[in-house]
Amino acid sequence: MSEIASVADLSGQNLPGFDATTDYWQSIVTEAELSQSPLPPYAQSYPARLPDGRYLVLPLRGMPSSPERCVASLIANQASMEVVEQLALHMAEAAKQYAFDVVVGLPTLGLAFAPLVAKHLGHSRYVPLGYSRKYWYRDELSEPVSSITTPGKGKLLYIDPNQLSLIACKRVLVVDDAVSSGTTMVSGIKLLERCGAEVAAIAVAMRQGTQWQQKLLRIDGSAIPVVGAYDCPRMERRADGWWPEGS
Repeated sequence: MSEIASVADLSGQNLPGFDATTDYWQSIVTEAELSQSPLPPYAQSYPARLPDGRYLVLPLRGMPSSPERCVASLIANQASMEVVEQLALHMAEAAKQYAFDVVVGLPTLGLAFAPLVAKHLGHSRYVPLGYSRKYWYRDELSEPVSSITTPGKGKLLYIDPNQLSLIACKRVLVVDDAVSSGTTMVSGIKLLERCGAEVAAIAVAMRQGTQWQQKLLRIDGSAIPVVGAYDCPRMERRADGWWPEGS
């Protein structure tokens, strides 16, 4: 074998059991255009149904901590601009029923959607949170965060102190690419509440599984509304392929 890795190796073509993602997230298709059944069992991809009846086919990705489990993946900054635009439209349509003053975007991939959602809802700007600490940021305006796809510790979520006045005493719509365990979103909510903002609702492209429902609650125990462009189950391996957990 050559000491130099092949292009296939470098591009992920040889990842065991799962597809490379080069051609995913590039188009939305009708049911007639699907190359697979919309029903389980699934092999290497999951067709997520959108509110308009079309589908976005997502690659399945294994969970390192649990080889018998996998999740469907959306990497927004690798998706076509048309796909991101269409998902943002669905997110904005679902979110417009809630009263809020400001749109806030969560990093990293939520920032692909937040400006588009804000624009579709008639806002001229949005407030981005971030992981990169500028020298004028303040430690008390940060919150530790981890997620299902980036489980490493030590990452902090920040808000630019110069933008505090845009969210203090305001009702906000929080935008992210996905919600799964709810851990990242909880960190965002804690930071926003510390800044004096009230989270009116959350809009994501993908609502994955149901674990997040137990965490995204207000102080009084009521659920924070979470709307999405599509729902996507977590998967478990069976003899004939991948099935939604608990089905």
